[in-house]
Order: sequence, then C-alpha cells, then structure tokens
Amino acid sequence: MPGVIAAIQTFGDRINLHPHIHFLVTEGGVDEAGIFHKVSRIDDSRLVELFAREVLGFFVHMELLSPEWAERLLSWRHTGFNVHSLVRAKTKKEAERVGKHMIRPLLSLERLSLDEHTGQVCYQYGKNAKEVERMDDLEFIARVTSHIPDKGQVTVRYYGLYANAHRGKVKKACRAAFPLPAAFRPLSACFNPI
Repeated sequence: MPGVIAAIQTFGDRINLHPHIHFLVTEGGVDEAGIFHKVSRIDDSRLVELFAREVLGFFVHMELLSPEWAERLLSWRHTGFNVHSLVRAKTKKEAERVGKHMIRPLLSLERLSLDEHTGQVCYQYGKNAKEVERMDDLEFIARVTSHIPDKGQVTVRYYGLYANAHRGKVKKACRAAFPLPAAFRPLSACFNPI
C-alpha cells in the first residue's frame, strides 16, 4: 500500500484555466507485514497511459464521451495527458516544500499591480515573473472567481498510508502495543511516513 496525497488545481501561472492534479506519492509501499518496499523506477510514459485510460474511461462511463472518441484520443501522439515524476523529496523539509507548492494560492499579491494609465490589472508570471498578463478589472474578477471551489468540494485527498482510516488503524495498533497513556507515548514511535 503506497501513500498518496492528491491536490486538484484549476489554475495556471496566468490565473487562467489549467486543470491539473499534483500528487505526493511514496516511492513504494507497505506490505501486509508492515515492511516498506521501494519501487526501483517510475515509468512516466506508462503512468500517462494508465492515467489517460482511467480518466477517459470515467468519461465514457458517465456518458460524457463515446468509447470510439476515447479510443481515438488515446491513439493520438499527444493525448493532452502528462506525468512529471522527476521531483523527488528526500527529506521531510523537501516533502513540505512540495506539499506547499501543491496547495499554493491562486495568485501572489506581490505579482499583482494596476496600470493607472490604461486602467488594466497586470499580473506577472513565468520564470522570475518576467512576463506580464494584462486584463481589465472584470476579466480579472472573472478569472479569480472561476477558481473558487464549490461549497463542500474537497481539493486535497489522502489515500493509502496517508488516509485517515489507515492512520487510525496504526494509532489503534500502537495503543495496543504500547499500553501507556497517549500523553506519555510519542506518535512517531508508531507511524513515520517520511
């Protein structure tokens, strides 16, 4: 069982529509005996294929896409799906940095300005914020508000080792193994995912 944290983001660097998912995944998983097994390598091209098939299969199941169109999309050289697994977090600090990137806010106030001559909102983006996207105030408001999640919509999900249910089982097993009161027992003795 691996540990997975998934964060849905709807925005790109220019506050534009760019739906994508960030995953923080353990490089392996725990077997039934509680032993962690590391995966030797991750094949991005295989993950792209699996991810595309799952998403398009869901669309077919929901009758939003015909099976013929799903197969047609999968046959394209560039399906529009991409996986990038080159970022590796070796320490807890690096994992926190990746996690902060996954849940970062839509925009940075430091990159936002107003061109008083034209009345346009300016938003700096790109590497070192060297490029500028210009828009009128209503366009800016429309872009920002289009990324507000619906009431009750969950944008960060936890699976496997990181899921609440699994962590609860580990905590319960820890209490059984160490009958000391919780105040005297460090949680790290029972569970340390990183």
